[in-house]
Amino acid sequence: MRKDLKNRQRYLDEALMFRDTDLIKVVTGVRRCGKSSLLALVRNALESEQVKGRSFVGLNLESMTCSVNTAEELYAYFRERLSDDGRTYIFLDEPQRIAGWQDAVNAMRVDFDCDIYLTGSNAYLLSSELSTYLSGRYVEVGMLPLAFAEYADFCGVSFKPGSVVALDLFGEPVLFDDLFERYLAYGGMPAIASLEVRQAEHAAYMSSIYEAVASRDIVNRERNRRQSRVTNPELLRNVADFLADNIGNQVSASSIASTLTSAGVRTSHPTAASYISALNEAYLFYRVSRYDLHGKAILRTNPKEYIVDLGLRSYLGGYRATDMGRIFENIVYLELCFRGYSVHVGKIYGKEIDFVAVKDGERLYIQVADELSNELTKKRELASLRSLRDAFPKMVIVRKGSYETDVDGIRIVRARDFFLDNWQ
Repeated sequence: MRKDLKNRQRYLDEALMFRDTDLIKVVTGVRRCGKSSLLALVRNALESEQVKGRSFVGLNLESMTCSVNTAEELYAYFRERLSDDGRTYIFLDEPQRIAGWQDAVNAMRVDFDCDIYLTGSNAYLLSSELSTYLSGRYVEVGMLPLAFAEYADFCGVSFKPGSVVALDLFGEPVLFDDLFERYLAYGGMPAIASLEVRQAEHAAYMSSIYEAVASRDIVNRERNRRQSRVTNPELLRNVADFLADNIGNQVSASSIASTLTSAGVRTSHPTAASYISALNEAYLFYRVSRYDLHGKAILRTNPKEYIVDLGLRSYLGGYRATDMGRIFENIVYLELCFRGYSVHVGKIYGKEIDFVAVKDGERLYIQVADELSNELTKKRELASLRSLRDAFPKMVIVRKGSYETDVDGIRIVRARDFFLDNWQ
């Protein structure tokens, strides 16, 4: 049992929700967001129950020590290690590098008394392809880098309810605003979530992530699928830079193609669309559609794109602290996703609602603001919410300052309360 792991309870609970069923649990997400560590956490939780007769078998197919090379060998590896008098729990990292892996996994599900957990690499497998490969008998656990509360925990900082100051592991005071600013700059990749990380170290790590995703996940996937939509790493970086610089803005392939072409990087609308899709499929960016609240329909045009980790945006943009309002909007989006919401951008009579968040049939309307001290800003943010006539909760999340907590039934929520307390 590994004891060096930081807990990520929200994902652990989700992974265990379908334990001891014949559904294969597939953990997906951007590289290095913690997928393998989650498998270890699941294994720890199950082993701690100390049920007699259980066995636990793990295999990482990216390890140099792994001698399994075919689907038949994969099947045989686990068959030879099955429990004689109980259930076997199977933990499989990156099976997709073996041709026909899905046949072996499906056969194990049918033939063995087992519970299967695996990580899914976007280098070889898209989320949209899981149902085909696993005959529909799976559940997907989509992971993100650390949410802010997780980041604080990884940094050894614990804020008491309502408090804006805490002590670090050395007894030194840490202000919420300072830690949050650091989080917005350096993001939440687990391996470098520390108060000690500096820009040079961070840049080296983020560079390795981007290059791995660009060369291995995106280019290799195109080769594996025998397609050639994405072949130019320089163009891919240009598109990634554009999206990172325009988080929270409405974007289209035609506008990106036009902007890049005018800057001397010739490309076409279809090519730009392919590169955007590739970045979405690699979990580097998330496309958020607009929803017409009056017509009750998803709009097909001008979606927004949000980046998976703000530390990656800092790296791509050369660590320029620009447009804090859109940076804050991006992290609110990621927090909503972390909490299990389905998120759209709202449109109502020409006005925009930053986020329409839905979970368990309940809807939440959210505006995001850097501050509300300016009366014009306050009036603008409240106007969109006031135009909504239904009874679902409405709130404005504000990064800086303290304000009255309720304006005509619209909640005003500080960043500290939104990211650390149970405001739901």
